[in-house]
Amino acid sequence: MIRDAKISDVKTIHKLLEFYSLKGDMLPRSLIEIYENIRDFFVYEENGQIIGVCALHVCWEDIAEVRSLAVREGEIKKGLGTKLVKHSLSCALQLGIKKVFALTYKGKFFKKMGFIEIDKQQLPQKIWTDCIKCVKFPNCDEVAYIYEFKS
Repeated sequence: MIRDAKISDVKTIHKLLEFYSLKGDMLPRSLIEIYENIRDFFVYEENGQIIGVCALHVCWEDIAEVRSLAVREGEIKKGLGTKLVKHSLSCALQLGIKKVFALTYKGKFFKKMGFIEIDKQQLPQKIWTDCIKCVKFPNCDEVAYIYEFKS
């Protein structure tokens, strides 16, 4: 089941994200970042265990970002990532957000979800709030994808 993350989930979320960041599959998130943004996070819980996580971060009046998408190793290819992204898109729609983007190394997954590849320069709010603080800036090797809701 997908539910909003709680403070008691932070260390488990951090551990899951850290696993993939150490492999180079995603950028790291510090414990403080997760605590400060806990309201952005959703978890997929099964039998009392968190096996997936995703965050929806509002960037501006009409755009949000799907970030920190991770599914525990051994649980991949079961549709959990798809469910988490669909949940994020549903939440964005409820908020009145018109566009949702992702910066990722897993473009094929997001394309399958209906996202289209764009130039990162089309995301100035992201670049000037988060990217500028990243160790990879300005040589980011992630690819940007966007999902636009049909009016």
